[in-house]
Amino acid sequence: MGVMHIPGHEHQGPREVSLDEVRSVLGDCRRCPLFETRGNIVFGTGNPRARVLVVGEAPGKNEDEQGEPFVGRAGANLNGVLALAGLERSDVYIANVLKCRPPANRNPKADEVLACSPYLREQIRSIWPDIIVTLGNPATHFILKTEIGITKLRGRFHQMGHFLVMPTLHPAAALRNPAWQRLLEEDFKMLGEYLAEHPSRATGEAAGHSDALPRLED
Repeated sequence: MGVMHIPGHEHQGPREVSLDEVRSVLGDCRRCPLFETRGNIVFGTGNPRARVLVVGEAPGKNEDEQGEPFVGRAGANLNGVLALAGLERSDVYIANVLKCRPPANRNPKADEVLACSPYLREQIRSIWPDIIVTLGNPATHFILKTEIGITKLRGRFHQMGHFLVMPTLHPAAALRNPAWQRLLEEDFKMLGEYLAEHPSRATGEAAGHSDALPRLED
């Protein structure tokens, strides 16, 4: 399986901050206009020490109503492909770039991402996963700092400092396209193979430091 190294994407290192602390700082967030139309903040759910962090774009209608990421049909599809990797939802942590639903499920705006993304960065630094799975273009573009389309990026891991990033198709989009569903399943099988070949969570420090994951207070 191929690994593409991303130059200039080294990390600052993990932080001894709990997810509860990050959620407390987020509070009843009003840092962008989405607070006016949201139902619930969708912070994230799962194992706070997960080896695998799954990152989506933003909550949808069901997520906004229930306050949990990836529920409904897209969530069921995600559960199914996680099983192909030998994983359950309780094994991973699931979050989104945006914590509030954009109206009519439109794409996130740049100012919304700017306001909200520090909380995802703090989630990453709290969990300190080995692998970040990005679902769809918006999440992938944010994590890998690229505009290359997901169909060209998927199918291999990309090294980003400490993290391996596995870009793949969004489970909701795959439900509408059987060919994409097959590719999504292939990617999660690849993830399962990697996890089986590398059973231990990495504990050493990776080399290099930068502002790729700036602190929340920055």
